[in-house]
Amino acid sequence: MSAGRNVNTKSQDWCTPKKYVDAVKCFFGGRIDLDPCSNKYSIARAKTEYCLPTFNGLKESWNFTTIYVNPPYGINKKNKTTIKDWIERCCEANRLYKSEVIALVPVATNTRHWKEYIFGRANSICFLDDTRLKFLINGESNGKGAPMACAMIYWGKNARKFYDVFYKHGAVINITNLIKKKWSPPNIKNQKKLFSIFDK
Repeated sequence: MSAGRNVNTKSQDWCTPKKYVDAVKCFFGGRIDLDPCSNKYSIARAKTEYCLPTFNGLKESWNFTTIYVNPPYGINKKNKTTIKDWIERCCEANRLYKSEVIALVPVATNTRHWKEYIFGRANSICFLDDTRLKFLINGESNGKGAPMACAMIYWGKNARKFYDVFYKHGAVINITNLIKKKWSPPNIKNQKKLFSIFDK
C-alpha cells in the first residue's frame, strides 16, 4: 500500500487511513484476501501480503477472492512500472479470476489507465469527499493531505453493496453503463441493427 509520488517520497510508505481500511473490510465481509503492494506499516492486514520492495506484487499471483490495492502512484524506474500497470492488474484479476477488487487511486480521468481499465471495465467509483486525503505516512498520521483528489474504484458485481458501504465517504456512481458491448462491424445485413443501437 505504498503511495509515494516522486523521488522526494521514495523512502516513505503512504498507507490507507483506518476509516477506508474499515470500509473496504466491511465491503469484503471482514477480510481482505490479498494486498499486492503492502508494506511493513500497513494496517490492512490482508491474509496474503506482497510487501514492497521485497516482493514485486505485479509478478505474483492475484488469484484471490478479495483484493485491496493502494498502488504506488509514482514511477518505479528499477522495475519500469507505473500506476497503469497496477490498475491493469486490478482489471485483469476481476476478468480472469472473478476477483472482487477495490483500488485507491488518484482521480485522473484523462489518463490512459482510467480510460482503458476503469471506464468500461470497473463497476463503480466512489469519489472520496476528503479534499486532501490524509494518508498514514510510515504508519503515522502527520496531518498533511495528499496533493490530489482520490477515489475508490471497484471491479466486481455488487454495485448496491458498494454504494451502501461507501456513500458516506463520497459521491458513489455506478459505471456499468460504460461496459463495452461486443458487436460486429456494420454491413448490409446488420445495418438496421446498428442504427437501432445508436438511436437508443
